[in-house]
Amino acid sequence: MSAPLTEIETPVVVIDRERLLANLDRVAGIAARHGVRLRPHVKTHKCLEIAGLQLDRGAVGITAAKVDEALVFIENGMRSVTVAYPLVDRRKVHRLLASARNHGTELRVTVDSRRGVEILAQSATELGVSVGVFLEIDVGLHRCGVREDAPDLVQLARSLSGSRSLQFLGLLSHAGHAYGSADRAGVEAIAAEECAILRRVRGTLESAGIEVAEVSVGSTPTVLASVDYEGITEIRPGNYVFMDRTPVRLGLATLEQVALTVVATVVSRNDAFLITDAGSKVLSSDLGAHGTGGAGGFGVAFPLNCAPIGAAGLNVAKLSEEHGFIERTADIPVGARLRIVPNHACPVVNLADELLVVSDEQLVDRWHVAARGSVR
Repeated sequence: MSAPLTEIETPVVVIDRERLLANLDRVAGIAARHGVRLRPHVKTHKCLEIAGLQLDRGAVGITAAKVDEALVFIENGMRSVTVAYPLVDRRKVHRLLASARNHGTELRVTVDSRRGVEILAQSATELGVSVGVFLEIDVGLHRCGVREDAPDLVQLARSLSGSRSLQFLGLLSHAGHAYGSADRAGVEAIAAEECAILRRVRGTLESAGIEVAEVSVGSTPTVLASVDYEGITEIRPGNYVFMDRTPVRLGLATLEQVALTVVATVVSRNDAFLITDAGSKVLSSDLGAHGTGGAGGFGVAFPLNCAPIGAAGLNVAKLSEEHGFIERTADIPVGARLRIVPNHACPVVNLADELLVVSDEQLVDRWHVAARGSVR
């Protein structure tokens, strides 16, 4: 299988094995130092091989976004899975609970509404199972979750703790608004506020006689920037495995730590742009997680086998479906290869059938994106 990267057809999504392993070790070390469990989010890589590497480094299980994504890992032997998404469709809940029961998988789910509680309880009763449930708390992203001052906060938690078929595990949050910060200090402040909100909610529930055994937080920026894990029992970062342009912009990673890049070929050029064979169907048109931008453009490109162009690289200014428009601020010939650091690695992976694993610029493996397109 070994072959030089310069000889592989493009466009391709490439994983630098040594950088990947270093990123995995970095966050495993954070979890160990702070005494928290690591349950990484697989929506970033959707890959069984990478999940295995995470388990090898102490992960207690995985987190998934959608039911069908979780099923890929359940059906391939994953022993403990959290679905960190509000489930309100009875069909989805039923097939998730049934699969977990049939494969002997510990299943943990999240709710933020009365409807979610009712559907989970009904399906669990029908299937004769007990399901662990987190109450999701809105810590500032204002996407999903119950606000700490919501009038039904205690009532929702009590409906879980008093259920015969549901087991109330505790609180779960995602401070995704940290991706929109200006710098590391901004991320650190959001991480501190997330922990403070969760401590207050925990206190409210415990004052009402409701035990809160677990407090689970997730987002790569806050995990990398946080200095305070008081009261936190679990972290659920996802993007850390690869990194991308966003943590680099935030000062949480360097370009040398980015493990996922897209290798593309310059297929044409004009006075303004180098045109590559990687367009939106490869790079996605994502400006960053949760729609955040900040860096400008759709990625940054560096020559693979040409003369260096400096630390700033070349801006991927525009995309059409099959073409990338890279600002022609360096004289790079048609046929040359470029290595592109995308804004957001997660959607890039979901557009790829496989990840090409390289070591010292040599192809050493190919990993199937097993949960690609699992969005239900």
